[in-house]
Amino acid sequence: MPRRIIYPPIWLVIGVIAIFSFNEFLPGPRYTGTASQMAGGVLLVAGLLLLILAGGLFKRAGTDMVPFKNVSALVTTGVYAWSRNPMYLGMTLVLLGTAVTVGAATALLVPPLFMVIIELRYIRPEEAMLRGLFPEDFPAYCRRVRRWL
Repeated sequence: MPRRIIYPPIWLVIGVIAIFSFNEFLPGPRYTGTASQMAGGVLLVAGLLLLILAGGLFKRAGTDMVPFKNVSALVTTGVYAWSRNPMYLGMTLVLLGTAVTVGAATALLVPPLFMVIIELRYIRPEEAMLRGLFPEDFPAYCRRVRRWL
């Protein structure tokens, strides 16, 4: 497997910085109000909750949360029963919630860009690795559960 120097949480931080940079320097059309603040807050909290739940399942299974390191179990229960990548989905929701909360239309570009980066740098290589480690269980899991939602 290729080395991954920038891990997903760092991409999350880069995304948050990008959102606030867009908001400050290149906001485009603005939308602000109580509704967007509330919606953004709900998305942000949902993303954090998803991260906590998914991370707890990894810890309980005794497998590493760092991509490509010490994979000892295929986690398929809890939030992993409806998304193969709830941690990445949680990070995306945090970014989307932040983008909606700041109210700059250009900030809404960051979450989909984050998804593309994560898909290409992590999800596809992780899935190839998991197919090799769990040749029967992982393909069956993929048939049951979608990649994102």
